[in-house]
Amino acid sequence: MQSLKSERAKKEYEQFVKEVTPKQNLFCNMAKAFIVGGLICVVGQILLHIGKTQFSLSKDDAGSWCSLILILSSVILTGLNIYQKIVTFAGCGALVPITGFANSVAAPAIEYKKEGQVFGIGAKIFTIAGPVILYGVFASWLLGFLYWLWTAAGNWF
Repeated sequence: MQSLKSERAKKEYEQFVKEVTPKQNLFCNMAKAFIVGGLICVVGQILLHIGKTQFSLSKDDAGSWCSLILILSSVILTGLNIYQKIVTFAGCGALVPITGFANSVAAPAIEYKKEGQVFGIGAKIFTIAGPVILYGVFASWLLGFLYWLWTAAGNWF
């Protein structure tokens, strides 16, 4: 008797979950991600072009300025709660470029600022981006060390 009730409750719960779960259109989501991610990249290319032509910057300097402007724009839009709306609309199309990484650092800082500078912002700022930074730095160090060993071994022979 008890197992019959629990089985019926389980089926009712599964039906409820199916009813309240929003339906996703995969093609539409991919199109929105492609368009928004593409627009972010187009803005980056425009910034690169302006930096090289209007300000006579080298390719590397124009790239640095382009990155800084995109990061600053993302942080400002995150602070104004606009970037989250873009992410809700575009999904990974707004999360993958450099602007998404800046958003992942700025959002926790804004969210936890009420807890103070040290225990709020200082402790929580890298909760999302921290693992990416950690493994990126470690992988870079490891590859650099292996490269150094490879070149040092070449000089010994």
